[in-house]
Amino acid sequence: MRKHPAESMAVFPQHATGPATRLDLKLPSDRTRLVGIRLSLTCPGFTLLALLAVGHVAAAGNLERRTWTVDRVAREALVSIPAEQPPKGGLPVVFAFHGHGGSMAQASRSFPIHQVWPGAIVVYPQGLPTVGRLTDPQGEKDGWQGEAGGQGDRDLKFFDAMLASLRKDYRIDDHRIYATGHSNGGLFTYLLWAERGDVFAAFAPSAALLTGGVMKLTPKPVLHIGSPQDPLVKFVWQERMIDYVLKLNGCGPRQPDATGYTSYPSTKGAEVATYLHDGGHKYPAAAPELIVKFFQAHVGLDLPSQDSSAVALADRAASIRGHALPLDSLARA
Repeated sequence: MRKHPAESMAVFPQHATGPATRLDLKLPSDRTRLVGIRLSLTCPGFTLLALLAVGHVAAAGNLERRTWTVDRVAREALVSIPAEQPPKGGLPVVFAFHGHGGSMAQASRSFPIHQVWPGAIVVYPQGLPTVGRLTDPQGEKDGWQGEAGGQGDRDLKFFDAMLASLRKDYRIDDHRIYATGHSNGGLFTYLLWAERGDVFAAFAPSAALLTGGVMKLTPKPVLHIGSPQDPLVKFVWQERMIDYVLKLNGCGPRQPDATGYTSYPSTKGAEVATYLHDGGHKYPAAAPELIVKFFQAHVGLDLPSQDSSAVALADRAASIRGHALPLDSLARA
């Protein structure tokens, strides 16, 4: 890999406050290598211009702020890159999306995937002001698009730009790309499943559901985190989402009285798991460890051909025709 001046790297330290995970891992000071990229995405033509800056940060847990320009809008994320040489198959990648009104820094503290899985590239993207229907109707707080085509697909394009730059500059394992997020970030995780599903090996949304476009979902391993006491994203809504993915993935019926961690084996190789807690809409401290274990247990398959994807979509549409999933009218969190 080419070496570039470290002066061009801006370091964004992780704060020490925030809920601890169950593992509470402490990393040696030389475990994390942080790398910065500035990327421009211009339309039309989608010309990608990337500038790579490499540096080492002594303090464990530090994250680097990296910036992209997508459709002339500045986008950013906090990113951690493992210090060790990547394995032969490449590095796993986890995208972790904050909730509505949250931030990339808050997400890195609340669900510190990079501490639990130091061998993975972990990306905490920053959302943009987004109108919410359950909260923030004026759209003053940062969040994520809730449906395909919303906000000009700004966040799907942002994801595409981030992934393109990682593929260009690192040896990543295309069979181990994952997404997780909480609330509105969990909704966007489900949207990525629907719109970019072939890219991912598994998903872990929290306190969320997909409010439109469920027909585009294809069987994929998923860990759904939720709370029956959630006052914002009602659990009855989340139950409908869980029931749908259980059927989609060829699993047995949901256990209505289940609490804690429950796994549902799949006839299609796409396990569904749930972690149900009593914390309401709060993100549970135990979740990062459970998410990492779930992701590590699921490796994606080779991408299907366009023909097979079209056949699968037609089959799925036929299978649910006449069965309306009552999700599209539900509000975004």
